[in-house]
Amino acid sequence: MNEKQPGVHALIELLETIADNKYVLGDRLVEVGVSGPNLEATLASIAMAQGELGHARLLYNWCFDLRGLQGKKAEIYGQTGKAFTEVIGVNNWITLIAALYTTNVAIDIVLQSLLESNHPAVVSRIQKLMREQQDHLIYAKSWAYELRNEQGAIPRRFEQALNRMVSEVYTWLEKVEQKAELQASGYFPAHVKLTARFKEQLKEIAAQSLVQVK
Repeated sequence: MNEKQPGVHALIELLETIADNKYVLGDRLVEVGVSGPNLEATLASIAMAQGELGHARLLYNWCFDLRGLQGKKAEIYGQTGKAFTEVIGVNNWITLIAALYTTNVAIDIVLQSLLESNHPAVVSRIQKLMREQQDHLIYAKSWAYELRNEQGAIPRRFEQALNRMVSEVYTWLEKVEQKAELQASGYFPAHVKLTARFKEQLKEIAAQSLVQVK
């Protein structure tokens, strides 16, 4: 990697954060997903896990290339330490869906912004991933709707999990939005609005959570 190239270190940090969260989500989708509320949910969860882990591998390999590493790509045995605390802490179906939904909404916004920059080093890397990402969003959003409209204590527990998740992800997006080197290097469009787009997309499901991050 050219050490003088502005923004490359920031891009690697950004990609590793996304990859780490996808890696951990993939793991949790298997661990928690096998105890899903029904057979259909369990089977879909396992399929989503494979997708998340595949995306993580793709992003880690991109980071290897950005660092200028030659030869066979290293095996991935764990995240690099950048996964969200709430994602790591997923331990049941409710926290899983809160994490899957919130994290993938945020990741989609970041990747869309990277595509909008039309940077030649970016577009070819994530076009296929972005198409597959839509299936993950649809799955997570449909379950988020279901949990919000369940009976008993489930909606309240889901809202609590969502509040914690939204707060952590919003803070991350603020930091990414403020990294001038990503915009100066052309990885993001000028004056990118990640947090505003995050709030807009979560309005349907996470209205109360969004009040807390204003």
